[in-house]
Amino acid sequence: MLYPKNLPNWERVLRVVASLGMVAYALLGANPPLITGLLLFSALFVVVTGFVGFCPMCALFGRKLKSKNLQG
Repeated sequence: MLYPKNLPNWERVLRVVASLGMVAYALLGANPPLITGLLLFSALFVVVTGFVGFCPMCALFGRKLKSKNLQG
């Protein structure tokens, strides 16, 4: 694996659901084109981090998952 996952499964699901909501709001809301583009770009970033399980911003602040195998 090239990167350590730093998102728990519940947050990954939440990110995918939130990105679907962002896309729906961007496409169905009467937003200016700039706001629609920003929402779609943000939704793309959020859904990719949800599927991959790695968030660069969380890694920047040192977030790591607790390993269940270390308890012995």
